[in-house]
Amino acid sequence: MATATQLVTASRFFSQAEPWANRRSVEHSPYGLPIVDHCANCTLRSDNFFCALSPESRRDLDAIKHTSSYPEGATVFVEGQSARGVYVVCQGRAKLTTTSRDGKTLILRIAQAGEILGLHSVISGIAHELTVETLQPCQLAFIAREDFVKFLKCHADACLHVARHLSRDCQSAYDSIRSIGLSHSALEKLSRLLLHWADEGRINEGTIRVKLALTHEEVAQIIGISRETVTRMLGDLRKRKVCELKGATLSIWNKAALENLAGA
Repeated sequence: MATATQLVTASRFFSQAEPWANRRSVEHSPYGLPIVDHCANCTLRSDNFFCALSPESRRDLDAIKHTSSYPEGATVFVEGQSARGVYVVCQGRAKLTTTSRDGKTLILRIAQAGEILGLHSVISGIAHELTVETLQPCQLAFIAREDFVKFLKCHADACLHVARHLSRDCQSAYDSIRSIGLSHSALEKLSRLLLHWADEGRINEGTIRVKLALTHEEVAQIIGISRETVTRMLGDLRKRKVCELKGATLSIWNKAALENLAGA
């Protein structure tokens, strides 16, 4: 049950190479990430969420955070676990999932650098409603719940970023409900996802190419269908010369056909 917000969020997941990917650094973590201990002098900082704090807020944030590196596939926290604090994604990406009693997993969002994990649970005081797992080596900054709440009380710009973050999550929930009634088929869901990814791709001689870092299983978990269905539909789209997902590259040859399948 993919949503517009989920799809846009997922589309940012595969975009261009990481800004640090081609840089040489003297110090690296065991997972190949350049070590960044302080927000104040971070060269990886973007305009996304907590990276956009004022210099004063970044300085005070440095005083209460604890930074650690995680390998790909590491579990940060799980559904039902008490919220001890929040995690700011400094580098890398992580998937936020929920799992049904019968074991079906749905990816609700892909968290990017600068975003906060566990925010809703910390603010509301309830257990985590989602499981977070790293999709690639990550550097996360942990802030204990009590320290984070005090930090928000002292910094208005941080409160504004938190409000925006929670509002976006709320909008994502609205979109989820809306998409349940509007998506008519698995092919339509997949086509909509591919179209959103196409918006972030590069055009070369009429072909849109996008770099992906998602398996068929993870694509299926984003739109709420089985991996076998995703594999079958991608194979069919390739035979019809609409698009192809080969390795980590998505090539879209006929965007108009994809739009027709998506009901756009």
